[in-house]
Amino acid sequence: MKLKEKIENRDAKVGVIGLGYVGLPLALEFVRTGFHVSGIDISKTKINNLKKKKNYIQDASDIDLIKAVEDEKLVPTNDFSVIKNLDAISICVPTPLNKQKNPDISFINNVISELEKFIHPNILIILESTTYPGTTRELILPKLESKGLTVGENFWLCFSPERIDPGNKHFGTANTPKVLGGITESCTKHGKALYETIVNKVIPVSSPESAEMVKLLENTFRAVNIGLANEVAIMCEKLGINVWEVISAASTKPFGFMKFTPGPGLGGHCIPIDPYYLSWKLKALDYDARFIQLAGQINTSMPLHIFDIIRNSLNTQQKALNGSKILIIGVAYKKNVDDVRESPALDIIKLLESAGVKISYFDPFVKYLNLYQNRYKSLFELTKEQIKKTDAVVIITDHDQINFNLILNNASLIVDTRDVFPDVKQSNLFKLGVGEVKPTKL
Repeated sequence: MKLKEKIENRDAKVGVIGLGYVGLPLALEFVRTGFHVSGIDISKTKINNLKKKKNYIQDASDIDLIKAVEDEKLVPTNDFSVIKNLDAISICVPTPLNKQKNPDISFINNVISELEKFIHPNILIILESTTYPGTTRELILPKLESKGLTVGENFWLCFSPERIDPGNKHFGTANTPKVLGGITESCTKHGKALYETIVNKVIPVSSPESAEMVKLLENTFRAVNIGLANEVAIMCEKLGINVWEVISAASTKPFGFMKFTPGPGLGGHCIPIDPYYLSWKLKALDYDARFIQLAGQINTSMPLHIFDIIRNSLNTQQKALNGSKILIIGVAYKKNVDDVRESPALDIIKLLESAGVKISYFDPFVKYLNLYQNRYKSLFELTKEQIKKTDAVVIITDHDQINFNLILNNASLIVDTRDVFPDVKQSNLFKLGVGEVKPTKL
């Protein structure tokens, strides 16, 4: 039976390599539409948790996961040899940056090394991991063809960027359009056939390079515009203007403006990282990606700017940073998620600790935080007593579950980086992007 027929009949055996924020929800979506899925990951902890039907991904359904494992529709394993029996594989492994902010594609390389051992004819391989344009064709294709296979004839290779937005209650795997580009037209057709079984709309593009570039454009667009919003916030502080009022008013324009808001810095696995993949690739072509670099400089400087706001706000109460007790509200990189990857809270905590601050934090989604060889534990609950015994409360993440009125009514000093108190004006409240209006001298 041909692969496309197997896919249409749900007889194709699917594998998902990398069972994190992208891979596990994807695997469950394949199960939901009738496929048997092998979930492959090098983490023994993840595999053991899945075998015990323990969910560790917020956006994956507990009920769906338990049923999938009980029915043996999702079989978690550390054993890559199962590839010998698979018809289609989606690769969803991390692609971080190294210390020099250059792409670290070691996870992809490790997967390809395993694929080389067990690849066989008539298999579809789709890379979802965010990477620089050219990775699929230049890195993966030659290694797989070295095994005597011919792309587009007896194996198919595509790139389809993940578009996961953790915590988004409106858009998930199924109702988010899927961009896909194959090495050949036949590759694209096979990849499209597979993803059309789980996604409402598949958007084919002419090549893997185009698909790789789509992902980088999406997140570079956000990074650059957030960088602009952050710089405008700093400008407004100096001009004595409220940036939140300015952005709110500008967003009433029905055309030509898209709302982006400032914050304490960028977080998550994509937006702070993906632009550097594009910048790195272009350096090899002797091109300087100036917008990307400037936005990166502004965004990465925001934790230091928040540090300065905290220090200056304490000064108004004749308090020094050294020895102060500061309560951090929210350490996840964005509201209503448990993900701390690249969270600006981590950098802010490090800066404060270096200045002699005694740190505590509260985050209903993040119970423990391992940071710079220190282990922190979230307050069990946010109480009036906990708030009153601190010198300052700094709001980094505006989770819906947090009682911000409790903070407003009991904190001696508040630094608000998310505009959770848009209409409040009081002397102990200091906000990102809000400057003091100085009276005009006559």
